[in-house]
Amino acid sequence: MVSKTVTIVNEQGLHMRPAGMFAKEMTKFQSDIFLDFQGKKINAKSVMHIIAACIKCGAELTVECSGEDEQAALDKAVSLIESGLGE
Repeated sequence: MVSKTVTIVNEQGLHMRPAGMFAKEMTKFQSDIFLDFQGKKINAKSVMHIIAACIKCGAELTVECSGEDEQAALDKAVSLIESGLGE
């Protein structure tokens, strides 16, 4: 398992559009991918779980990836979050 803590930078947090984009990108990986936010494990491949977590701008979360392509999944997840998810 690999993990990294990141901060949400887009102003509106992970609302429908960025959450959908993030989940869609994560489904391309075989690894299990979770967001650890405030002690809760959120399935990063589920747009509904991401939205339900109410992750706002400035929130810190840890991306955790486990599986055959875990490093590539982590790199992509961190890249997306740090880029602001297109916003």
